[in-house]
Amino acid sequence: MRKKLFKILARVNKAILPSFTKRRLDLSKASKWQMMIFGYRLWVTKNALD
Repeated sequence: MRKKLFKILARVNKAILPSFTKRRLDLSKASKWQMMIFGYRLWVTKNALD
């Protein structure tokens, strides 16, 4: 059940949130909110794959 929830969240994230890797964002120069979004997307992706 949990994995299914994270897979749904991953699809929503892909549709709504910006992809910083496609924009070639330098993480050392990213703002706080960009780092927060990046971390959230990483966390959801990691849990969707487990």
